[in-house]
Amino acid sequence: MGVLALLWGSGFLWIKLALSNGLTPLQITFARSALGSAVLFALARSAHQRLPRNRTTWGRLVVAAFFCNALPFFLFGLGEKRIDSGLAGVLNATTPLWSLLIGVVIGTERGLRPIRLAGLLLGFAGTLLIFAPWHATGLLSLPALALLGAAASYAVAFAYMGRRLTGTGTAPLALSAAQLMTATGLSALALPIGAPMSVHPNATALIAVVILGIFSTGLTFHLNYRIIADEGATAAATVGYLLPVVSVALGTIVLGERLGLRVIAGMAVVLAGVALTRRHRPAPSPVPESRATLTSPTS
Repeated sequence: MGVLALLWGSGFLWIKLALSNGLTPLQITFARSALGSAVLFALARSAHQRLPRNRTTWGRLVVAAFFCNALPFFLFGLGEKRIDSGLAGVLNATTPLWSLLIGVVIGTERGLRPIRLAGLLLGFAGTLLIFAPWHATGLLSLPALALLGAAASYAVAFAYMGRRLTGTGTAPLALSAAQLMTATGLSALALPIGAPMSVHPNATALIAVVILGIFSTGLTFHLNYRIIADEGATAAATVGYLLPVVSVALGTIVLGERLGLRVIAGMAVVLAGVALTRRHRPAPSPVPESRATLTSPTS
């Protein structure tokens, strides 16, 4: 979990370094998608997992790749041109809030309990505290909104993938490889329009984007699946709380970024809200042995 949090949370640092040393947001999106898909394809092949073979799944992968990879990767690059990498990690932590809100709207989240509703409101209050639109020095700007849009895009993708890509019969690693391949194709189509070919990145940018693609994109998918398989989804979700801490720490240590007390307080409020939204009803009491054959086991 520590390695996953470090690799995943450091992605915001690598984006910032790539942007500061000659690469454009669209070029970063293409490079990390291509490198990440190569890593996942190699891992899938080594695990004898095959890519999907039917058109329906590939059609759904186009939608998933757009909202889960191509669009948020581009928006993070766009936002970090003007916003610190640490803050990008903080705003990324709002994804579970958007997921819950979307679930309520489309009807997959029914009977929203008061504690989860309080968490949702608290989380968005923390986001408002971070932006502070009532201050002249507030963070409300198009780059900051792009970062928030990236987090919301992830939430849209998760809702779609949960409905359309589960139960396809394709193994997880192969499905992830296919999704990043699709994202590579989508970003490649946009390269001639949004990425000037006159850009000349230096060695730092190239190293940063290689690390971003191989470690912070490809290997994080693999490690996340491993944690889900070995420790369960709850343990994997815990990593989400560590990402903004890692991004803020690396931004401060490596890039000399400084976040004010208001932003740090807003991050704490957001994470507290996310924690409340992830609270579920307690599991039912164990069934007495004499009645065990009359009921279905609980998961």
